[in-house]
Amino acid sequence: MSQEIPLRMILLIPLIILVSYLVGSIPFGLVIVRLKTGKDIRQIESGRTGGTNAMRAAGWGAGILTAVLDTCKATVCVWLARWIFPDYYWLHVLAPTVAIIGHNYSIYLIERGEKGWVHLRGGAGGAPSVGGSIGLWFPSLFFIVPLGGLLLYFVGYASVATMGTAAISFLIFLYRAWIGVSPWEYVFYGLIAEIVLILALRPNIKRLFKGNERLVGWRARRKKTSQL
Repeated sequence: MSQEIPLRMILLIPLIILVSYLVGSIPFGLVIVRLKTGKDIRQIESGRTGGTNAMRAAGWGAGILTAVLDTCKATVCVWLARWIFPDYYWLHVLAPTVAIIGHNYSIYLIERGEKGWVHLRGGAGGAPSVGGSIGLWFPSLFFIVPLGGLLLYFVGYASVATMGTAAISFLIFLYRAWIGVSPWEYVFYGLIAEIVLILALRPNIKRLFKGNERLVGWRARRKKTSQL
């Protein structure tokens, strides 16, 4: 923080964090799939509300639209934080991180489990993690999206591609901080986002180690062809 912040402005910080969580919690996948098919995305495949599961539930168009809107959630949160506190770099990092947490654990998707425990549903956090990077530095879009797409197509695992987006973000902001054109605080965004994504993707990681995670892209087609 380069200058002292008045008390009335400091009081805005919790509000920005709350708004970031509430915006991040909006389950666009649930809404889009229900409008298009009448189905509840939580009852389909992985049960997550992100773009990948929306695509499985309602096709490519629904998946892409969900991913774009989920991306925009975190981008808007960063822009809000930067607009109100342009020099408060940690808040710029915290706002999209909270948006990812809201996406993964949405307050709008409260459920009660079989044992009576209340839990929150949501996505895996891939799209909003990209959105946070875009909010911090817009041109990161042109690095993360193509590289993430290549990971998805050639590695063949959506979970790996999702975790890869945060790693790419970390490398981008590490390089930009090293050459002096970006705050060092932004470097931590990729690290924190990666931790949040790994926590959400624990079931997928277990399947990866067991060798039964769902394949997509080039590897999926190659495997299908080899079985013919």
